Amino acid sequence: MYLLLSRVVLLRVVNVRWLSGVWLAILITCPAIAHEFWIEPTQYQIKDNAELVAYLRNGENFDGSPSAYITPRTPRFDLITRGRVDPVVARLGDNPALKMRPLQAGLNIVVHQNVPSVISYTNWEKFQRFADHKDFPDMLARHRARSLPESKFREAYTRYSKSLIAVGDGSGNDQVTGLEIELVAMQNPYIDDVSDGIQLKAYYQNEPRANAQIELFEKSPAGEVDVTLHRTDDHGLVLLPVKPAHSYLVDMVVLREPSPALAEEKSVEWETLWASLTFAVP
Repeated sequence: MYLLLSRVVLLRVVNVRWLSGVWLAILITCPAIAHEFWIEPTQYQIKDNAELVAYLRNGENFDGSPSAYITPRTPRFDLITRGRVDPVVARLGDNPALKMRPLQAGLNIVVHQNVPSVISYTNWEKFQRFADHKDFPDMLARHRARSLPESKFREAYTRYSKSLIAVGDGSGNDQVTGLEIELVAMQNPYIDDVSDGIQLKAYYQNEPRANAQIELFEKSPAGEVDVTLHRTDDHGLVLLPVKPAHSYLVDMVVLREPSPALAEEKSVEWETLWASLTFAVP
């Protein structure tokens, strides 16, 4: 009887610890303030037979905390190589979220999508700072045109993330993956000559996104980060300066009125879609 009770107590302790870890992971995945969210591999270039490992991170200036994999909050988590698409094999609470063998040698594209999260604004100034930073200077006029309150309003935000990882020779190309908002590299940074910069194409709802602000985070081998702003042309293309031995996070945001269904479900007045792309230059 004593042995049986000991096992029950032990199971309860294990379950409490496991549930605590899951709740902690949920809190990390749903931060109070919406910063950048990206996929960060432990290595951007790996050998054919090596394991592919990557973290989901949330933070600022290319520096953030790892987020565990939460199944209900992840409608899409795929690995794409040469047109082949396989779901990432992950379990609830995995951190790093991605830890698996690559599909095959070549350019491996990791694709991740979150369900919408919500942030509340108690005053207009905070939202205006965010809107100005993401290049939406007309937000006050848009807000007032809809007769919305300038305090105690809410925004839903959804993350769409990609990462380019070279396996073996790293050959292959990035591609449109069907995310509602995404960035596509027009050159392969691991094998193409990008000494004059790398060209990216911005997409929104599968159409090129013209005149969009692109934020580039450049991390040196020493961990120093430089941030620059760029803009797509009429065809959704942008040329970004890159350097050897540096890693990059590229960020783009759409700020729009939510659909009636989302507005009702989440009780929000605005919606943002965030696209991120990470890669490195050898």
